[in-house]
Amino acid sequence: MATVVDLFTYPVKGCAGTSVDSTYLTPAGLAHDRSFMVVSAGGVYRTQRRDPRLALVRPTVSADGSRLTLASAERESGDGGGGVRGGDDELHLDVTVDAPRRDVDLFGATYQGIDQGDEAAAWLSDLLGTPSRLVRVPPEHDRKTDGLTPGTSGYADSSAVHLLSRASLAHLHARMAERGAPPLAMDRFRPNIVIDGHPEGSHGVDRSAAPHSEDRIRRMTIGAADLAYAKLAVRCAVTLVDQRAGARGGLEPLRTLAGYRRASGGGVVFGAKFSVVRPGKLSVGDEVDVVEWGDAEA
Repeated sequence: MATVVDLFTYPVKGCAGTSVDSTYLTPAGLAHDRSFMVVSAGGVYRTQRRDPRLALVRPTVSADGSRLTLASAERESGDGGGGVRGGDDELHLDVTVDAPRRDVDLFGATYQGIDQGDEAAAWLSDLLGTPSRLVRVPPEHDRKTDGLTPGTSGYADSSAVHLLSRASLAHLHARMAERGAPPLAMDRFRPNIVIDGHPEGSHGVDRSAAPHSEDRIRRMTIGAADLAYAKLAVRCAVTLVDQRAGARGGLEPLRTLAGYRRASGGGVVFGAKFSVVRPGKLSVGDEVDVVEWGDAEA
């Protein structure tokens, strides 16, 4: 059986992920995933496509979502202890859901956001070098996502959950090695769920001999949650960003992916997006039970 080997949530869209051992999968994805978003002064979303320094922001959110801490990886102390100095290196926020709503733009679509105040705006503007604000998804947020199985999400690019297998990454690394390129960290692809092993189905055959078996999963149970396939994950320039440096790191992996993972609709694909059919608890070590397989999309 395949098992979950990593779980990542991204409290602030475009910023660093947080590794968790256990979490709750909500209809909109892992708890607190993309609940916050950095926007321009005019309310337009920021991502690492144009603002790679977002990767330097290390957010953590309390279990109940009432407290958000932003830490700067760039300002971390060099004492070897892995800690962050006080002062401007960390910002602790009491999250508000009562402030007035404002329009925010996400890929040309208009949604609502709750502005988290001038202190957060000043901290992010200083780090990114451009005027920025921080907004939170309102409780009444009702976004519909597309794909084979529609769903909902917060401020994610599209579907609630991005799943990737270690086998797919290993295959990519083998192809990159043929070009003389070194391997890349999994965080380049910003998955929510990473699986390892051979997915098997209680209602179907094991079709996991090759990498990219996640492309063919149509319905699965992980832990107490059920997920259904939405679409393949189209990759963008974010995969070129070194997540530790907060800067572009070369042409890989897009150069290699373009040679064998081009989608018929354009772009290159790597990993798959899923909608949440039944919320529930997820934990590292959970088995992946594939209920239905399908054919890989072209």
